[in-house]
Amino acid sequence: MSSPAIIKGLYAIVDDSFGDSVGLAENILAGGCRLLQLRSKQMSTARFLDAARKIKTICRKRGATFIINDRIDIALAAGADGVHLGQDDLSLNEAKKIMGNKIIGISTHNLSEAEEAEKRGAHYIGFGPIFRTNTKADAHAVQGLDKLSKIRQKVSIPIVAIGGITGENMQSAYLAGADAVAIISYLAKAKNVCERTKELMNIKGVSHDRD
Repeated sequence: MSSPAIIKGLYAIVDDSFGDSVGLAENILAGGCRLLQLRSKQMSTARFLDAARKIKTICRKRGATFIINDRIDIALAAGADGVHLGQDDLSLNEAKKIMGNKIIGISTHNLSEAEEAEKRGAHYIGFGPIFRTNTKADAHAVQGLDKLSKIRQKVSIPIVAIGGITGENMQSAYLAGADAVAIISYLAKAKNVCERTKELMNIKGVSHDRD
């Protein structure tokens, strides 16, 4: 199937464990990022939906693509552009029935999962963790750049590299074959989120072109 060209460049993930999700998203988008995911493990459904609707409005004003993590119900209710699912979430086949033509991304941690996601029609895959990360307590073993390169040779849909990515190592993930890089804590913990986003968007040799 055809792959959305929008899955490219900086893929910012806003996680509610870092505080005000709406404010964080606003600063990231003001910094130039045009691909954003909202993830929540703490908010109630009502608060999650409220935050999603507010962020969706900001994304529309900025021309950004908005993805919801895990929750198909929130994605549909908020009018998001798509959803990102893990291996233990609703199956891709079932998600496609509900989501229609919206974007569906799948988390993968090995070649078999990556190939299966492409075969079943995922629009993109997340692969990692590429580097060591403390963002998720249940993170899988580090996969590294070599495995990322091998997966790039086997799948044609966009790959979003995730896990421990910073301004210092993001270029290496692109060189290994990633189309986009997901960044969470490196952005959320910055003293000036907007300025750090601008720095990431301007790293030499990294393309955020969505055409």
